[in-house]
Amino acid sequence: MNKMFYSLAVFALVACGGGSSSSDGPNPTPDPTPTPTPTPTVGNANKNDASENAYLARLEMPKARTDSKVITHTTKDYGVTYSVEWDSNIRAQRWTCYDMNKRNAAKNGNTRKSLWPDGDPWNYDPDVATSDQQATYSELSKSYYPGSKDYYEKGHVCPSNDRLYTKDANEQTFYMTNILPMVGKFNGKLWQKMELQVNSWAQKLGDGDTIFICKGGTIDKADQILGKTINNHVVPKYFFMALLFKNASGPVRMLGFWAEHLNEDHSNDALKGYVVSIDDLEQKTGIDFFCNLPDDVEEQLEATKSEDIISAWGL
Repeated sequence: MNKMFYSLAVFALVACGGGSSSSDGPNPTPDPTPTPTPTPTVGNANKNDASENAYLARLEMPKARTDSKVITHTTKDYGVTYSVEWDSNIRAQRWTCYDMNKRNAAKNGNTRKSLWPDGDPWNYDPDVATSDQQATYSELSKSYYPGSKDYYEKGHVCPSNDRLYTKDANEQTFYMTNILPMVGKFNGKLWQKMELQVNSWAQKLGDGDTIFICKGGTIDKADQILGKTINNHVVPKYFFMALLFKNASGPVRMLGFWAEHLNEDHSNDALKGYVVSIDDLEQKTGIDFFCNLPDDVEEQLEATKSEDIISAWGL
């Protein structure tokens, strides 16, 4: 993102006379034109334009691209389930974002298996052309990680486990726009470990606490793409998470996770080894996370060093 720093001081422009006045004669030397001092901007210069889509003003939202479509899925009783940025040219999602608080982190006695005893309800997102989405049952299981016989699984970006408060919201996590191809030794191991850690933090949230989450896989840069499925959908080479914790007093801390999509079991790795600053994550992904924060708060939290992030989040 562009680094923009704003001063809260008030500047006064004082023009000093440096030449002859008009009383010096009929052809006076004019005073030099002073160099204008830029008017300081206070607030948020990089926030989303939410004039046509109010959801874009939410804190979990990164900067939305003008050539992509942002879709927000909701339920009547709980509001936003998650939002996704869908790139119809690449035919892939760039990120999924959502929040977790004391109310929507509650599982209400539900598990994925109890909600769907007859099998997961994989389905196409009604807001995206079916032909642009990965096939629900006939694509990933026939697409293989490079150099192996291990096929891809349907990897949730917003996990089913984070949306167990109601059956309707949980069902929306099975839309194919919320899915990216992940090999099993990544999806069910390291990625799942990261997801469970985030969920465990959410289970401890108090009144007024919120974790804002943005996750996805790399789909834009050639050197960050692992390959394609049999139907020519992108397989990310890296996956990421960006987290913002806010309490009743305001934003407190951020955290980034960055992990290579390997066909290896790294579930025994300490998660602190995958921690990056949000500044670093933005450089890697090209995504401007948490752009709706006031700029001074955003800049300060995003620049936090990895070692301080690890300490602040108890990793």
